[in-house]
Amino acid sequence: MFPAVITALAFIVTFLVVGLVVVAAAFSGGRRNGERPAGPSRRGRRAVAVLVGVLVLLLGVLVPALVIAAAKSSDKAPGGVELTAAQERGREIFAQRCATCHTLAAAHAVGKVGPNLDQLVGGLDPKGQIPFILSAIKQGRAQGRGQMPAGLVDGQDAQDVAAFVAAVAGH
Repeated sequence: MFPAVITALAFIVTFLVVGLVVVAAAFSGGRRNGERPAGPSRRGRRAVAVLVGVLVLLLGVLVPALVIAAAKSSDKAPGGVELTAAQERGREIFAQRCATCHTLAAAHAVGKVGPNLDQLVGGLDPKGQIPFILSAIKQGRAQGRGQMPAGLVDGQDAQDVAAFVAAVAGH
């Protein structure tokens, strides 16, 4: 949520600054009969340039840096679930191989082809989740001839994906 708030504030501040510049330009007056109106002094122009430079620096460098720092991967999945190293690896593999088809909130996956794992797995008895998930990974669906082919991941990768999904599904 924190990166979204910073991003929203950055957009609001940007539009306010642009709006104020437009208003200032509109009220600055125009030329009359070819006369050039008295403008700001060199010192005033330099102060405006420094102010604009600072705003550009803040909006163009500092805000994205804060968003990136706040969005860094952590050992917690969304919902506050603590992940082991194997589950963290499972999250990475899930993102590469499974997220395009399946929905899983903790992985920010919104696939539409496969079932929503938050609903399908999240309602199972916790002891039955990992074998159920491993079976689906190993056999696929419709004996591997359905939309999910058999063996998309295997070995320890399959174990890690199953552990990750079982830990976060429905949270």
